[in-house]
Amino acid sequence: MTRPDEIISASEIGQWTYCHRAWLWARAGEANRNVEALSRGQAAHQRHSGDVARAQTLRWLGLALVALAMLLLAAMLVSGLMG
Repeated sequence: MTRPDEIISASEIGQWTYCHRAWLWARAGEANRNVEALSRGQAAHQRHSGDVARAQTLRWLGLALVALAMLLLAAMLVSGLMG
């Protein structure tokens, strides 16, 4: 069974890649002194998350409109052939 201190998250891997010492300090329980940069980063991620959610909504709306247009075109063709 693994202990919680043996599990390394993806975030920790990123932190280690960026700065080995910062990762070691965080594992030792030291508080991060770069609070302002962390705050800016979190705000940027929240903005990006909102942008991604809007893009996904617009994508689904676009796909629904294309499907509707295809159905209308098919209905027009069928009614033109039968009429």
